[in-house]
Parts: sequence; structure tokens; C-alpha cells
Amino acid sequence: MEQKPSPPVRKVGQKLDAIVIGSGIGGLVTATQLAAKGAKVLVLESYLIPGGSSGYFERQGYRFDVGASMIFGFGRKGTTNLLTRALEAVNMTLDTIPDPVQIHYHLPDGLDVKVDRNYEQFLQNITTYFPHEQQGIRRFYDECWQVFNCLNRIDLLSLEEPRYLFRVFSQHPLACLGLAKYLPCNVGDIARRYIKDPLLLKFIDIECYCWSVVPADMTPMINAGMVFSDRHYGGVNYPQGGVGQIAQKLVQGLKEVGGEIKYQARVKKILTRRGKAVGVELANGNVYYAKGIVSNATRWDTFNKLLPENIKPTNEKKWQQRYKKSPSFLSLHIGVRAEVLPQGTHCHHILLDDWNQMADVGGTIFVSIPTLLDANLAPAGYHIIHAFTPHWISEWQGLSAKEYAIRKEKAAKRVIARLEKIFPGLNAGLDYLSVGTPRTHRRFLGREDGTYGPIPRRKLWGLLGMPLNRTAIPGLYCVGDSTFPGQGLNAVAFSGFACAHRMGVDLGL
Repeated sequence: MEQKPSPPVRKVGQKLDAIVIGSGIGGLVTATQLAAKGAKVLVLESYLIPGGSSGYFERQGYRFDVGASMIFGFGRKGTTNLLTRALEAVNMTLDTIPDPVQIHYHLPDGLDVKVDRNYEQFLQNITTYFPHEQQGIRRFYDECWQVFNCLNRIDLLSLEEPRYLFRVFSQHPLACLGLAKYLPCNVGDIARRYIKDPLLLKFIDIECYCWSVVPADMTPMINAGMVFSDRHYGGVNYPQGGVGQIAQKLVQGLKEVGGEIKYQARVKKILTRRGKAVGVELANGNVYYAKGIVSNATRWDTFNKLLPENIKPTNEKKWQQRYKKSPSFLSLHIGVRAEVLPQGTHCHHILLDDWNQMADVGGTIFVSIPTLLDANLAPAGYHIIHAFTPHWISEWQGLSAKEYAIRKEKAAKRVIARLEKIFPGLNAGLDYLSVGTPRTHRRFLGREDGTYGPIPRRKLWGLLGMPLNRTAIPGLYCVGDSTFPGQGLNAVAFSGFACAHRMGVDLGL
């Protein structure tokens, strides 16, 4: 049988300065920062809208956030307000709504703790349960403030750029030395210096797990310093119109400063020439060339799928030995009658019934109710509830369409039954329900196994094992949660600032 010839490759447009694969927040911050400096930038997004995990979808009058609704980085002071700064770089602003209580914990052993925006109130809330640890509680969280204050004194740019490092060190030597001290440290090591009560140490574990997906012993202190302090300093602020507005505004700003984005543009492979990344080929055969290629895909997708296996750098193989994929999530997007929520309900909740099940499938349930902050995301008289809990894709593979639907229904019923402990009558008040699985996350977000991101295989030295933006392949950069400093919108924004800075120097901008 005669083999059909391959379709001809179509080279499109003039050579660009930068191509960004994916329009997650890390990729968009990289793109907007470069475009604002005069670079010719093209973002290629496989889906219909930008944002990735920070995107949105609309159903029956509801606007749902794809991912979490607890957003850091929208403060108005200091240097850690990276989302505010990213928007301002392309002349954009976004109205936000302050959240007075960042998390309401519903935990074993009767722990019912609220993380108030006011720091002193938060410490008092914990001390009520652990009066014998009053001094240790303050000393631990105050040490987190030491980390944050060091971060908040300096511009957060590329640690790979020597002139930047020299300038920052000469301007803020004490802050730099303070950060260097904490780079190899994990939260658990610091917490045990001050705290002895095993139940309180378990609380510190869930404080870390709810955003790092690992306990305190494996969570870098630098990250905890940012999260545990910024929730009181800049605060958690919800973007009016939903989390998806962040990406929409960044795209608008990108276009206004001369950048471009193409949707339904799935990158099939990264092209290399004599070992250097020079362009990309799309699934439709179109080819684009640029001086630098930025992958906002996970490192597994980047080096296992977009590049030939035989050119995977040794350091990437070592990274994949040190880190593994975290689980994905089972997500319930719920529309519910407003009267189901008790008076005084807060936006964000964490539910856990058994400490030993914290990291298990379905163990911890994360809840966001963004309509308590922005009522316009749902029809009048209704609220949105987004509930999600860790799940592995292996549990959802090899099923027929009927088996898949039945398993989703059973899993959703288990989650709703647990939610009814704090929201009685939830099941009876349902107006809309959509269930997403790790397969859903993989399909729509383009993330291998739908993973939330990398987590250490074993205890590592803080952030020292996390890769930065440059790779061993010249011309190829990575950005997003697979790079320093890790997961979370503000963290990937930091990665975007750093990547654009390093690339800008390399491009002579």
C-alpha cells in the first residue's frame, strides 16, 4: 500500500523574539513583560480562552472559576503584589473585593479555626485552642513574617541574572542574606523549633497542604513566608467578574502593547536546530520561528512530549527523579439556592475528618464560594460552590462512558454528603452540578495526568531543588508551577517576571 506523503510544513510570518506555549498566568506574565519592553511576542493557546487553571466557564447563568478562588498578589503596596504589577505593566487594572477571612478550617479534634485578615485576630483564634503554645505560635508565624519582609523589600526578578543579583544585594544586603538563610529550609523544621504540641503541628501541616499539597516537612519556608504573611499584608482579594478576568485583562494589555495571541493553536513539537530551540510546529502543520521559546506547559509535557526523548537534558532527568506529579482533583461546580448557606458563611473552607487521611484521595475537601464576594457570578437568589478534592487519574482510566458517568455520580454524592455537615440542605438546594475529574483537567488544561504540579518525592532542601527558567537547551525557557518558586497564581506570576527578565537580557532588550 502506497504511503501518503506528509502535508507540507507551512512557515507563518516573520521571525519573532519570543513564542510562549500556553496562556496560563506564568506564560501571560512572561509575554506581557517582554512585549512591554518592545519584544515581538506570540502566545499560542490550545484552548478557546486564556488562563489555563485560572480560566472560567459559563453554564445556565453561572460563571465558574476553573481553579481556586483564593487569590494573592492584588495588594497595593510592597513588591509581592505581583498580579497588580503585571497588569500595570501593560496599563491594565482590575477591581478586586477584599476577603475578610481567608480560610475557615473544619478539622478533626474539634478545631474550627478562621484565618482572619487581621493578623492579631488570627493568632488569637489559634491560641484559643492552644493557650499553652501562645508564645510558640507567635514566634513561628513571626518568623514567617521575617521571610516575607525580606521578599517584600526587593524586586522579584530573575535569580539567573548576575547584574540583578549584584544590584539587589548592594541595595538590600540584609534582606538578601535573610532569604539565603531560608532557601534550604522547610516549614516543619522551623515550626518544631517553637511548637511541641503534636495537634498544633498537624494544624501547621494542613496550613501548608492546602496550597502546597504536601505537609510542612516538605514545604519550602520561602513559600510559606509569602503565603502565611501576605494573606494579612496585601490580603486575599477576589477579582470582580471572576478569576478569569485576570487572564482576559493580561491578554488585552498584551495586544495593546503589540503582542499577539492565537487560540486553538496546539503546539505539536518544539523545533531544534543544532541543539538550539528555534521554533514550534502546530498540530495543523503551521510553523513559527523565534529567538526564544517559552514553555508554560509542565516540565513533563515539555520534555516528554514536545521534545524528542533523545535530547532530554541530564538535569531534567535528575529533576524528574527528585520530583513527582502531585494528584489532580475531582471538582464539583455547584449552583445552589442562597438559603442553603448559613448566615455569616465565609468564602473559603477546608474540610478534613481524619488527620491520617489528609493527603489521601478524597481526604481533604477545598471549598470556594466566590458569590459571597461577587454576587454577579450567579443568578439572583443563588450561589456558586466550587468543591474539589485530590484524586489520581489512574482511578478514572479504562472506563466505559457509562462506568465513567456512574463513578462521577458516586464520587460527587460522597463529597456533597460531607459538605452537608457545614451546609445542611445542600443536596435539596442544588440547582446545577458539573463534575470534573483528572481526565477533565488533562483534556482542557493540557497537563499530564491533570496534575496540580510537582511535589518532592522525598524531603528536599527547601527551594534549592526547584529549577529556574533557563533550560540546558539554548533558546528554551520554562515558566509556571514547574519552576521556582512553585504553585499558586502569585508564585507563577513571580516565575513569569523572572523568565521575562532573563529573556530580556538574553535578547538585549
